[in-house]
Amino acid sequence: MRGFAEGVIDRPLTVAEQVANILREAIASGALKAGTALRQDELAERFGFSRMPIRDALRQLEAEGIVSIHPTKGAHVARMDGAEIAEIYAVRELLECEALRLSVPVLAGVKLEEAEQALDQIDVERDVGRWGALNRGFHLLLYDACGNRRLLGLIEAHHNAADRYVRILLSNLDYRGRSQNEHRDLLAACRRRDAEKAVSILRRHLREGSETLVNAIEGGGLSRKS
Repeated sequence: MRGFAEGVIDRPLTVAEQVANILREAIASGALKAGTALRQDELAERFGFSRMPIRDALRQLEAEGIVSIHPTKGAHVARMDGAEIAEIYAVRELLECEALRLSVPVLAGVKLEEAEQALDQIDVERDVGRWGALNRGFHLLLYDACGNRRLLGLIEAHHNAADRYVRILLSNLDYRGRSQNEHRDLLAACRRRDAEKAVSILRRHLREGSETLVNAIEGGGLSRKS
C-alpha cells in the first residue's frame, strides 16, 4: 500500500514469552537443575503475573523439549537424556542442511561478515552463558537467505532445545576449539559459494557434536548436570 514506509516492526514480547526466556536461560545455565519442579502458583507469585501466561510459557518450553509436563505431577525441568540429544540433533541436521543448501548461493556478503564477527566473539567470550546465543547466532546468519521463514523458525526452536547441551559441549568437554575450527571451515565454504562442501561440513559438525554429548552423558563424563 502506498504511503506506508517499508520495514518490519518488532513485535513486543508477550508476558508468556518473557517468562519462557527467563526460565530457558536459568535451565540452560544450570541455575534450574534437571528434575526441578516448576509450580505455576510459585512462578506466578515470583513473576507477579497470573497463572495463564506462566502456563503458556511452560507449554512453550515443553514444545522445545526443555520442560516436561505430567498430567498429575505438573511441570519440571527435563532431564538430560542421550536419546533426546540424538533426536534434537537429527532434526537439526535435516532442517539446517536444507536451509544452508538454499541459503549459500544467495547469502549476502554482510551476513558472512556478521557470521565471522560472531566467531571472533566466541573466541574471546569468557561467559559460558553467552556461548549458546553466539553459536546460535552464527548458524542462523548462514541460513538467513534460505527464503523460508517457517524453516528458520523451526531451526531456532531446536537451537533453543539444544542450548543447554551446546553450553555443556563447549565448556565441560573442552570442545570449543574443535567447534570453532569447524565453524571457520564452514564459513570458508560459504564464502566460496560451495554449498555442497558447506552442507558436508555442517552435517559432520552436528553429528560429531551429538555423538560427543551422548557418549559423555551415557558414560557419566559430564562434570556439571543441568
